Amino acid sequence: MTASLKAALDPRSIAVIGASENPNKIGGRPLLYLSRFGFRGAVHPINPNRSEVQGLKAVPRLSDLDAAPDLAIIAVPGEAAVAALDECAALGVKVAVMMASGFGETAGGKAREAEMAARARARGLRIVGPNSQGLANFGTGAVASFSTMFIEAPPADGPVGIVSQSGAMSVVPYGLLRGRGIGVRHAHATGNDADVTVCELAASVAEDPGLRLLLLYLESIPDPHHLAQAAAVARARDLPIIALKSGRTPAGQAAALSHTGALANEDRVVDAFLEQHGIWRARDTGDLVAAAELYLKGWRPAGRRLVAISNSGATCVLAADAASAVGMPLEPLAPDTQARLRTILPSFAATANPVDITAALLTNSRLFGEILPVIAADPSADAFLIGVPVAGQGYDVPAFARDAAAFAAETGKPVVVNAPQPSVATAFRDQGLPVFASEGGAVHALHQFIAHHELIARAGNAAPAAPRRPDTGPVRLLNEAESLARLADAGLPVVPHRLCRTEEEALAALDALGAPVAVKGCSRDVPHKSEFGLVHLGLREPEAVARAVAACRDGLARAGAAFDGVIVAAMAQGRRELLIGAHRDPSFGPVVVIGDGGRYVEALPDSQILLPPFGPEAVRAALGRLRIAPILAGVRGEPPFALDAFVASVCAVGRLMEDPAIDSLDVNPILVGTDDAACLALDAVIVVRNPAA
Repeated sequence: MTASLKAALDPRSIAVIGASENPNKIGGRPLLYLSRFGFRGAVHPINPNRSEVQGLKAVPRLSDLDAAPDLAIIAVPGEAAVAALDECAALGVKVAVMMASGFGETAGGKAREAEMAARARARGLRIVGPNSQGLANFGTGAVASFSTMFIEAPPADGPVGIVSQSGAMSVVPYGLLRGRGIGVRHAHATGNDADVTVCELAASVAEDPGLRLLLLYLESIPDPHHLAQAAAVARARDLPIIALKSGRTPAGQAAALSHTGALANEDRVVDAFLEQHGIWRARDTGDLVAAAELYLKGWRPAGRRLVAISNSGATCVLAADAASAVGMPLEPLAPDTQARLRTILPSFAATANPVDITAALLTNSRLFGEILPVIAADPSADAFLIGVPVAGQGYDVPAFARDAAAFAAETGKPVVVNAPQPSVATAFRDQGLPVFASEGGAVHALHQFIAHHELIARAGNAAPAAPRRPDTGPVRLLNEAESLARLADAGLPVVPHRLCRTEEEALAALDALGAPVAVKGCSRDVPHKSEFGLVHLGLREPEAVARAVAACRDGLARAGAAFDGVIVAAMAQGRRELLIGAHRDPSFGPVVVIGDGGRYVEALPDSQILLPPFGPEAVRAALGRLRIAPILAGVRGEPPFALDAFVASVCAVGRLMEDPAIDSLDVNPILVGTDDAACLALDAVIVVRNPAA
């Protein structure tokens, strides 16, 4: 894999099958680019009707070449493309970029595409595509692409890489970055991912030592292990990855028998996976590139305390509002700092934070240069926003920009500039500072940059994801008694209970457990009992227990469900019902969900997702992100919840999901209180796969 993908990114020779004299055709554009952008290897046009194409000697067939090229661009349609691919495989080509469409993206084309890819892979040929716009490495000049964007926005080699499934989304971010003067080295589109996937290619691109930022556009993640590999390579190289994942849908869930299927939809699992591996998830195309300049400055944020400096009170207020919304506190500058600022600024200027220079800047353009060194020495600031909403004639804007750049260099801390006027913005950009048209845009980019570094630090040595194997075989629901027993074996505290098949056994359980008790119908056919009237709580008298047993038997009969008995359980007391759930995602493997429990978990969801393996700290961090986190911490004089036993139970479920026989589980509710002894699993559903095995 590594050798073939290196051949894709840095080939020694390239053949263009379907080469065209017209540089505006798909078969002609790569020849133009390879010549224009300095590819140093051999280029071989393949065209049965011409002896020369765009000044290069052409041959009728690929087999007419003296040696197989490293890379072949297939720019012919339909069956001709399939035949060309088979010829590439027979001759020993390492990689083929297949630009033809009409395969897996069309109705009925998926099987044809898979068969074609399997034939190529069996002979050692890797495929990028089909339906690929191509690959572009401006570091080597290997631009095997037909995108018009490289004419509209001329390339410059730089520290940014883009890897995308979509052709458009490989070049739209490229165009936005080039418009801001940022060089891009890689702009690759993998198309249908029939063989080489966007995640696999990202892992190879991440090894490029010249990159300082990697951008991904993902329509699907069928191979998370490759994306985890890319993230591990990137963290080792201090290379941030930002991903835009489209298709925020709940498709692909296979946990219909568990609440977890409703709570852990595909998009939330993607969020958890990206977070686990230190990848920042962008919201849209603009968000994908918004903070690029900050990443390329080499800053290492040490915290998120913000200082805002402006000649406008309104800008100060708007910056403070935006910072508050993203959790970046504007803490007052040190008293000594404020005292020194008061000796420089007018008496009506604000010196605490934000620092409002006021309109006095118009009459004294030296104010920026005088106050910034004072602020630079303050220990209570981690990042800075400089706002210049209005300037022009009468203002020494070039001096402001020079002073701000010197300030950024002296502090070594992140600095963003808010300057909506183009002439002012240009002066600051020319000094190498990130400039934004609005206070909100500047603060959001700064927040992303800082929060992403926090995310990378938490990811640390995230465990690599193993390749997923398809789950096969039938599934079976364990009844509640079997499920509770399995959880108890795994180390979870479960409520004292007995499985009773007769009225006499139920009455004996009442005597043994002591009143009051709960009586619940037990059946391998019914995952959620309350919907069938199978739950009877707070029973004290033998007659009530006997009636509950009869009601459960009748309710299961009406539902057409097997009667496995009734569970007689002690009535436990606690302050809150929580939830632990787990299931196997088709792509990502085991997924664990924790959150607020009870009957309304789907109607009023408050949950977080964890991907095994994880430890107690990850569980506590997830609990802290719940909406009920303040309640768990204790409010209005109430004591905090004792959660050690619950945290241990969640970790036990994570380990339990290592057993491939367990398809999903649902522990709801699990009771918690003010001491760990109150932590008890009251109800459970486990679904197993291949139950006979």
